[in-house]
Amino acid sequence: MRVAIYGRKITKQTLPAFNEVFETLSSFGWEMILEEEMSKSLTQKTTLNFPFDTFSSANDLTSGVDLMISIGGDGTFLKSVNYIRSSGFPILGINTGRLGFLANVSKENIQEALGLVRDKKYIYQERSLLRVHADDGLLENDFFAMNELALHKKDSSSMMTVRVSLDGNFLNTYWSDGLIVSTPTGSTAYNLSCGGPIVTPGCQVHIVTPIAPHNLNVRPMVIPDHMPITLNVEGRGRSYLLSLDGKSISIRQGQEIVIKKADFMIKVIKFENNNFLDTIRNKMLWGIDNRN
Repeated sequence: MRVAIYGRKITKQTLPAFNEVFETLSSFGWEMILEEEMSKSLTQKTTLNFPFDTFSSANDLTSGVDLMISIGGDGTFLKSVNYIRSSGFPILGINTGRLGFLANVSKENIQEALGLVRDKKYIYQERSLLRVHADDGLLENDFFAMNELALHKKDSSSMMTVRVSLDGNFLNTYWSDGLIVSTPTGSTAYNLSCGGPIVTPGCQVHIVTPIAPHNLNVRPMVIPDHMPITLNVEGRGRSYLLSLDGKSISIRQGQEIVIKKADFMIKVIKFENNNFLDTIRNKMLWGIDNRN
């Protein structure tokens, strides 16, 4: 079995988790492929006593890989997805951060989780992605996000105006500080912070959530994910910031952005004792009220 491994923050606190993953996979006799920059950082801080290959782009992982392991937080997990893309192999997230909805295997359970993967005692949970296109070809063909697209003000404190259409039909014009279009996966991220709903994985929907809307009767809206969403942004600023899972570019006023569901899914490994409802309940501290 060949396993690709990606991580970003290698510190004294996180290094033991990396070493435990390497030692466990070595004991299984599995081959490892390390992200190139991560491998350079690791060799400066520890000795890697096992053979490994490296990768630096999605093109290096188009075949011959059985599993991706992300070591870090949810941001690292989302970066890992950029290497998988439509290749089809699953991803397992090991959490070395604080709050992890995607990377939800704790440092204390690394050996147990990898043992369950070896014994094939897991399930796949397929997560959808957004694919984004601009009317002038500014965005590359593979500009997509697993969590959300967010439009922000860039060089002005004034409100921005976003005209939104669904499947060619006008929905609303949002006067706000910005707008979020989220997948079910991203419903627990920026969308949740702006008052949007939590949506369970597997729901075939997208969520449109305004950021600090000027009109108080404007609320987040859940729509079927087969409907293309078209955004036109206006305001006093000449340019605005478009962000997809932390990757940001500038767009000009009046530029049309079209959002569709990507034609592939990401397979996320889950275990029987670690489901979405348990994660939500624990991360949101819902059980802190003893009436629950």
